[in-house]
Amino acid sequence: MPKMKTHSGSSKRFKKTGTGKLKRSHAYRSHMFANKTQKQKRKLRKGTLVSSGDYKRIKQMI
Repeated sequence: MPKMKTHSGSSKRFKKTGTGKLKRSHAYRSHMFANKTQKQKRKLRKGTLVSSGDYKRIKQMI
């Protein structure tokens, strides 16, 4: 069987950590910041890990 191609959209959105987990950025951080609290904006800055339910599917795409 041929190799699977990398999903280019996913490769731009997700990065692998040193231990093999998948890192992602938060949604809702592109515009309309006047309506969001300072606490919301601060928490959106930091990246987070992909949930366990999505992990297998996303790992296959990368």
